[in-house]
Amino acid sequence: MTGPTEPAPTALLGTAEMAAADAAAAASGLSVDRLMAAAGAAVADAVSGGAPVAVLCGPGNNGGDGYVAARILQERGETVSVFAEAAPRQGSVAARAAALWKGPVRALGPFTPTPDMVVIDALYGAGLTRPIAGAAAEAITRLNASGARVVAIDVPSGLDGDSGQASGPVVRAGRTVTFFRAKTGHHLWPGRALCGELIIADIGLDASHLANDGKPGVVLNTPELWRQMAPQQPADAHKYQRGHCLVISGPALQTGASRLSAEAALNAGAGAVSLAGDDEALGVHAVHVTAIMLRLARSAPELGALLRAARFASVIIGPAAGRSPRTLAMIDVLLARGLPLVLDADALTILARQSSRLAGRAGASALVLTPHAGEFERLFGDQLAEDPAYASLPRALQASKVERTRAAARMARAVVVFKGIDTVIADADGRAAINSNGGPELATAGSGDVLAGLIGAHLAQGMPAFEAAAAAVWLHGACGALFGAGLTADRLVSLVRPLAAIAAADAPGLGQARARP
Repeated sequence: MTGPTEPAPTALLGTAEMAAADAAAAASGLSVDRLMAAAGAAVADAVSGGAPVAVLCGPGNNGGDGYVAARILQERGETVSVFAEAAPRQGSVAARAAALWKGPVRALGPFTPTPDMVVIDALYGAGLTRPIAGAAAEAITRLNASGARVVAIDVPSGLDGDSGQASGPVVRAGRTVTFFRAKTGHHLWPGRALCGELIIADIGLDASHLANDGKPGVVLNTPELWRQMAPQQPADAHKYQRGHCLVISGPALQTGASRLSAEAALNAGAGAVSLAGDDEALGVHAVHVTAIMLRLARSAPELGALLRAARFASVIIGPAAGRSPRTLAMIDVLLARGLPLVLDADALTILARQSSRLAGRAGASALVLTPHAGEFERLFGDQLAEDPAYASLPRALQASKVERTRAAARMARAVVVFKGIDTVIADADGRAAINSNGGPELATAGSGDVLAGLIGAHLAQGMPAFEAAAAAVWLHGACGALFGAGLTADRLVSLVRPLAAIAAADAPGLGQARARP
């Protein structure tokens, strides 16, 4: 367990929260002109010298930052041209910044970018709520096709800072300079790809300018979020103190997925792992496993008897379990038993029109659902509007993967892991984390089965459900990044280690795994 100097999880802001921070800073006496000057200077510092620079300025504060950056770069001896769609509103802070620019302001329409050019995108910021049209849209199309190096201010123009989505033309940047805190849209897909390298600049805001309304926030999924809850391995611990994880197998010809989950759970530190299934399935498993125990459970009643007879600390059901009445009956037994439970794959599909079953589970037992996009839509898509908090959100925010996952977690009274390259983990209490260390190598058959096993192992070792899931998602991404291209699920399993082995962030490769652009 780490000491009191443990850094706080990396907080992410929504556009409304950032606007409130700006307003609070102004109310505290921090000059808006000074903030814009600092922002523009940070942008100028992100531009490497020597190449001609074109600055595309919009009429708002984003454009004001661009005028400041243009002036500073010109004063440094760079060749700078400024193009604008429209002049800033008279008397605004952006207008004052534009007045200090000593050079012509050209119309945006004729702007023709070239590959040798650096272009500063200062057209629109994160709060834009409409598709870009007209001369700005045409300029963005030319810019994206030009091969020019692009530095975006705040977010690439056209990108929603909350959802990471674009409703129209959007700039593809190689580098994005934002201020004070990253926004959720910087890490949600495709925003993460459109932003390129993300630079978070200090412009004078601090935590005192954030609203403290007590609502759970959104954070980046890093070890700081869960490291203090990582299971420890005392020298005198026996296997059941480290947790016994049960994985429900599918039929004989569909055993591989559950076996991947079981092997991942064992490698992730569960003290004991068992596979339960019918005679034929166990016969197949017996050829492949040694350290994993095999338990007979041909039906829901037999599973119930097994649960009463053994000391299981967590259960996983779904990986190739079959979309059959047997699987559904077993899910009911598990929900009634109240053990920490991971529902994945077939378990989610079979519940698509029967998600009300989740509400009847015993007590407040930990429950983690791990849908990919298709499973999420089948399970929650038509029902999200029934969640009052979600229904009250502006339409743009309803498109956010974070808000969709939060709503699903509230409805299921569970932790929901909405998988993808930008996996979101959300709890029913409103906490949410965005994972950004996952890459395309994880898009391989069986990868999700491995993730289910990691979550099951962490639950078996006593981690709370939200932290157990977040840690598993991070570990999953870190192992994938360590191997890289050509990854298969069995190779992924072989890289898995218990969190205790990497909690100090010094395990070879894993400890250095970082968020990806």
